[in-house]
Amino acid sequence: MSMDDRDGFIWFDGKMVPWREATVHVLTHTLHYGMGCFEGVRAYHTDRGPAIFALEAHTLRLLDSCKVLGMPITYSKQQLMDAQISAVRDNQLDSAYIRPMVFYGSEGMGLRADNLSVRCIVAAWEWGSYLGQDGLEKGIRIKTSSYTRHHPNIAMTKAKANGQYINSMLALGEALRDGYDEALLLDPEGYVAEGSGENIFIVRDGVIYTPETTTALNGITRKTIFQLAQDHGLEIIAKRITRDEIYIADEAFFTGTAAEVTPIAELDNRPVGSGSRGPITELLQTDYFDLVHGRNDKYLDLLTFIN
Repeated sequence: MSMDDRDGFIWFDGKMVPWREATVHVLTHTLHYGMGCFEGVRAYHTDRGPAIFALEAHTLRLLDSCKVLGMPITYSKQQLMDAQISAVRDNQLDSAYIRPMVFYGSEGMGLRADNLSVRCIVAAWEWGSYLGQDGLEKGIRIKTSSYTRHHPNIAMTKAKANGQYINSMLALGEALRDGYDEALLLDPEGYVAEGSGENIFIVRDGVIYTPETTTALNGITRKTIFQLAQDHGLEIIAKRITRDEIYIADEAFFTGTAAEVTPIAELDNRPVGSGSRGPITELLQTDYFDLVHGRNDKYLDLLTFIN
């Protein structure tokens, strides 16, 4: 089913409109220059009905992205949160991927356009595991990309900006053409940054390591993994990581709203550990799914129940 030809509703500039009518002009500024920002949010099935995971954190990150990019959004945090709740409820979704986006309108063209409106949409739809159910269970094959992750003084790496994902698409496309499932990007100094849309963790001798986030997005799922690891007394160290440290790691996994917690079985034709999902990865993956499905009372405050 095409993304533009669906039943349902999209929140568009403060009101719900029929899905097929949520359109913009071909001269929309963001379409030409890529200046905009977005979020990826998930709602999960629970025994109490659908619930959005980390709604406030995602909404605050969206507002932070607007601030970094200098986009003067007029909607408040609460209005944006309410819009995401409505997008799930009005589309009668039991689980959903939610996409808020802020973009410039079509009032002008050129880099100096100073009369642009700031517009906002929130869409929600059913979307399964980003890297496949097999990937969640058996792990995925990844390749070190020939494309480098952004330098923080070239692109604002703490903004989840539309145009920056050209870098991700080039890296992922290269990996897919070469028969892999995902890409691993290095930072401008040659250290591990992240996947095309995921943060990365490795495990060595019972200790979990993850790159510092200088050139990577501050992942909300990443932060959750820190909390879940702490519950088990597992140590996580944020430090610079080299590619060959992943080669000799006992385990590795990606995290992200779309990817959730996905094991990495292989990097650059080298098996990581046993070449399958490791025990610490499985433990944290199980904990994560228990959390988002409302099965862990300790973290119910991270869920926003729709009904």
